[in-house]
Amino acid sequence: MPNFQQLGIDEQRVRKLKEQGIAVPTPVQQETIPLLLEGKDVIARARTGTGKTLAFMLPILQHIDPNRPFPQALIIAPTRELALQITEEARKLTAGEPDGIKILAVYGGQDVEKQLRKLEGGRHLIIGTPGRLLDHLRRGTLELGGVKMLVLDEADQMLHMGFLAEVEALIDALPYRRQTMLFSATMPAGVKQLAARYMNKPEDIVIKGASPIPLEQIKQVVVECTDRSKQDALRAMIERYRPFLAIIFCRTKRRASALNEALLAAGYESDELHGDLSQAKREAVMKRFREAKLQLLVATDVAARGLDVEGVTHVFNYDMPHDVESYIHRIGRTGRAGGSGMAVTFMAAKDRSDLARIEEGISLRLKRVRYDAHEGNVQEERANNAGMESGRPRKARHVSSLESDRERGQGGGRREGGTGSARRGQSDRSSRGGGGSADGRGGRSQAKGRAEQPRREESGGPGRRAGAEERSRGQSKSQGGAGRGSARSGGRSGSPARGQDNQGGSRGSGSRGGSGRSGGRRGR
Repeated sequence: MPNFQQLGIDEQRVRKLKEQGIAVPTPVQQETIPLLLEGKDVIARARTGTGKTLAFMLPILQHIDPNRPFPQALIIAPTRELALQITEEARKLTAGEPDGIKILAVYGGQDVEKQLRKLEGGRHLIIGTPGRLLDHLRRGTLELGGVKMLVLDEADQMLHMGFLAEVEALIDALPYRRQTMLFSATMPAGVKQLAARYMNKPEDIVIKGASPIPLEQIKQVVVECTDRSKQDALRAMIERYRPFLAIIFCRTKRRASALNEALLAAGYESDELHGDLSQAKREAVMKRFREAKLQLLVATDVAARGLDVEGVTHVFNYDMPHDVESYIHRIGRTGRAGGSGMAVTFMAAKDRSDLARIEEGISLRLKRVRYDAHEGNVQEERANNAGMESGRPRKARHVSSLESDRERGQGGGRREGGTGSARRGQSDRSSRGGGGSADGRGGRSQAKGRAEQPRREESGGPGRRAGAEERSRGQSKSQGGAGRGSARSGGRSGSPARGQDNQGGSRGSGSRGGSGRSGGRRGR
């Protein structure tokens, strides 16, 4: 296996890499660095966490002439966090060079005047987001006529986030004769069209045998729950797996904020990351997370795109991603650089079709577990109840959260109402406040008749009540202990037992929240 010097990287950069503990190039670096040093256009497809940043950064730094005080290379990234991350990598490789390469990060949320002053001072390498770069271009404060190297990092996500028009406007401002590098985890049709339009006979590098996500390093599981019980299910999974650092993905800023508040109230060390935060706040949150002063980071897709944080052990998809590309990029925040990780995805009934598309896209059937809101724990799903049949996803049946809960209760009652011992166990649990709904419905064909008869006789006067009691005692003797338990349970409850069961479940959930709080503090 060649080292960096054998790939063509100069000795000064190799020393800097060794100081960072990097000595052996990754497969994507081995494949792309020699081609980029030759000046060729390259499309590199590799999963997240494989060292793509160094693959384009090392050749760029080697080709920049510090004596020419104008932008010579432009790197476009989809988010501020990724732009800052790339900038940090570049500064590590150029540290200690007083007359060396000057680098500038250009992104929204930062003081424009400060950026203008730095641009006027002459910068060799510009790293930025499409919106702010285009803003400077239109102001006339960014001159791209001398750029000879262009990088589109996380190109698939740039297009997915709707930056195609901005990216094309920036490319049109560059010289025709240039080297273009496109790095991506996936290659949707839009990225292929962009490459065909703006690249010159590119070398297409695909790391052989590599899926978009490191399946062998990331354990993936789906938790079936309802929208109503999702927060409890999340806390149960946090307590079960006790992550060192975890990212929790939500679809919207509002849901991220609400979930973060709930986690803070439950005693977890948590914070949020989304577009409504100021840049200073976002940078402060990321600093705390990188330093492990936070355990949980609740983030939106856009804010966390491309984040590379060492030590992220778990990713929780609190809201189901809509497509396979989003799923790949979310769970790719863990299991990076050869490490292991875990991805937990929560699925309500309405999410089944989205999950089916994801499983088809990654060619993998994900393991299912079910969160039982009444018991407050996670149960393994049987193979025939996992929502799959003959290896293919079943068509989703869209039901409300309440209907889903009710169906589970009826199913449990039918399964457990078959034998005397099972009914007796259910009756015992009903008397303690849990499982009453399942018991009240489970033996309704027998318990209902026995329950209604005493109620009718009680309304007929003392004599009829006495006779009813005699008949009831006779039935109880013939039915045995289990019959007595079911008759008394049915006679007292009937349909109201279901309401009592829901209340009991709510109280159980509250006590579980308490244990989650204490467990979260112990874990940290």
